[in-house]
Amino acid sequence: MFKIGYRTIKTALGAAIAIFIAQLLQLDFYVSAGILTMLCIQKTRQRTIMNSWQRFVACIIGMIYAIALFETIGYHPLSVAFLLLIFIPTTVYLRVQSGIITSAVIFFHLYTLKEVSVSIIANELGLIVIGILVALVMNLYMPGKELRLEKMQIELENYYCSIFHKFASYIREGDSGWTGEEISSSEKLLKDAQNLALENLENHVLRYEDQYYHYFKMREKQLDIIERMMPLLTSMDYHVEQADMLADFMDQLAEGVNPQNTAVRYITELESLQNNFREMALPETRSEFEARSALLHLVHELQLYLSIKQQFKPLKSYGTLETS
Repeated sequence: MFKIGYRTIKTALGAAIAIFIAQLLQLDFYVSAGILTMLCIQKTRQRTIMNSWQRFVACIIGMIYAIALFETIGYHPLSVAFLLLIFIPTTVYLRVQSGIITSAVIFFHLYTLKEVSVSIIANELGLIVIGILVALVMNLYMPGKELRLEKMQIELENYYCSIFHKFASYIREGDSGWTGEEISSSEKLLKDAQNLALENLENHVLRYEDQYYHYFKMREKQLDIIERMMPLLTSMDYHVEQADMLADFMDQLAEGVNPQNTAVRYITELESLQNNFREMALPETRSEFEARSALLHLVHELQLYLSIKQQFKPLKSYGTLETS
């Protein structure tokens, strides 16, 4: 079953409104106003504004070129070819190439009419302004993405919680048949969440940073560290007392991945755990030495994991993102 999205609805309504206004003003080629509106409505406010500006600039340049060439060389197919040969590189140089098609519609109007006058120029300018303004008005409303982002945040934290519990279980009991699906699910979720956070940022024209995006970038860095822990866990085939202590810490850390906790507490506990390790007797066998060495490496990775979170500074409006 197909679904009609809000952008489709806005595009349909915007095109109809633009055509209605242009027709009401008795402009020639009034359907072109609807086409321009359809082309200008983009996924986000920033993209719509940028796209509209590029099309407006390209249309003005195209009109100037068309008037100059058609009135000089004549209204001939070769004139159109020469016009495109100089117009397209100009738009590319000025980085307004998204307006090429729109501009082509305008100077093809001039080619069809085979004349230039003040009324014709005013007609084309009217089509451009109506099409762009209607698109801008239609994109004033953008549904907020914060609720979806918050759900993604919670889902990701649940994955991280499960991962650390699995790590703790592996340290205590060895291989439990865990496939690591939470890690691959986290990777996909992070990618989708960052894309959505960027869209959310582009819908706030006057906001230059988005804390959700920074939050998910922070979690992405933490996931890299989690993935580095995997081979360290699998390398331990000898159980030592320190392993149970680290497993207990990971269980605590798993429960701390929620909006009510900070990383500072766990950094302090991890430092205390390291001190306890130093005070314990030295390993007596090679196997014990290798196991404890892997544990120390894990502790180091956990310190990096927590330091990344500690460096994350939530904005006041996003205080609920204060997590470990």
